[in-house]
Amino acid sequence: MYKSLVYIFMLLLSFTAKASFILLPMDETTQQNHLKAYGITYWCLSKDYKASWLLNYRGGSFLLPDAEEIRKECQIRGVSFEVLSDSEEASILNEISSPSQNMESVILEKAPKIAVYTPKGKQPWDDAVTLVLTYAEIPFTPIYDEEVLSDQLLLYDWLHLHHEDFTGQYGKFYAAYKNTPWYIDQKKDAEALATKLGYNKVSQEKGAVAKKIRDFVIGGGFMFAMCSATDSFDIALAADGVDICEAMFDGDASDSNYQAKLNFGNSFAFKDFTLERRPEQYEFSDIDMTLKRKIPVEKDYFSLMEFSAKWDPIPSMLCQNHTQLVKGFMGQTTAFDSSLIKSNILIMGSCELNGEARYIHGEKGKGMFTFFGGHDPEDFQHQVGDPPTVLDLHPNSPGYRLILNNVLFPAAKKKKLKT
Repeated sequence: MYKSLVYIFMLLLSFTAKASFILLPMDETTQQNHLKAYGITYWCLSKDYKASWLLNYRGGSFLLPDAEEIRKECQIRGVSFEVLSDSEEASILNEISSPSQNMESVILEKAPKIAVYTPKGKQPWDDAVTLVLTYAEIPFTPIYDEEVLSDQLLLYDWLHLHHEDFTGQYGKFYAAYKNTPWYIDQKKDAEALATKLGYNKVSQEKGAVAKKIRDFVIGGGFMFAMCSATDSFDIALAADGVDICEAMFDGDASDSNYQAKLNFGNSFAFKDFTLERRPEQYEFSDIDMTLKRKIPVEKDYFSLMEFSAKWDPIPSMLCQNHTQLVKGFMGQTTAFDSSLIKSNILIMGSCELNGEARYIHGEKGKGMFTFFGGHDPEDFQHQVGDPPTVLDLHPNSPGYRLILNNVLFPAAKKKKLKT
């Protein structure tokens, strides 16, 4: 009789201690591959598993149901995980829910449909986002002007723009590369595409694309932009109907006094900026801080802001990381002049030493957007023709984590921004 009671007790104990959850820890010391952990979470959502993002708990960990195929996938991809019992999961959620803790559990509902705005034939390493999406094994669809102008953005939840030029000035590469075969070919291809789509100039066609992307965000879409896509997008919107291109770009002179004709009410994030008139200058405007920076490489870091996870879950999600200090990196647009950022825009990452913002977020209509300065978080000064960054050497990159925060962000149930 005694043996039977002991057996029943042990059986009951095994049921109560049964593993029911998997935790993907995202702290600095435990997780061996932070970037692929996002891919695991996205993969689970795509298979209709429930998932939670534990904001500020061990670096922004992910809570998943325990399933054999999830364990196997973590092992295959080299992602660290911990198996939790029901009681351990309840204890964690109880800790997170405490008013004294700056933590929150956010439910992730579905895998967002991702589009990347990129020309055909572009190499993956030319774009940090396509590089990290590929590495994390998160599926995406490349789209370009034809798809955007035919309203195919409606098929997607999240859109990424990277090293783009929406002003029609071919990236301001004129001085350094005007005689190189790749520049000549890209210019011809852009002109041919504009003509095919019914526009007289590339600048007019790119302006139409920028307005379609604007409408996508206003209608409820999520947009993430890096490097020159950030300021050139806002410049294109502000210059709608104004010719800001010199003759070597579009065959005729720019409008006289075009600076005074800019409409800053059209732009998403920036105000009162001055355009760079010189075609030989590798710069669009004074929004960018590249030429105004006085920071030595060894001191080039930016700080992530800390937000209330319970009251401001949106910026909290976007800033989840295992460090508050992220090393800087250059780009055609490296960082943003803080004095030229609109007052309704949230600065999430900044370098106070130089008075610059690196990582900003805002709302437009029903949608949201994030701008991130710089080209490649693990290549301090990426040059044309440089070899690709090998992310196997940087599986815990804080800068690349910020990109992936934005990828998963649309999957979450949203609470209204309070800050």
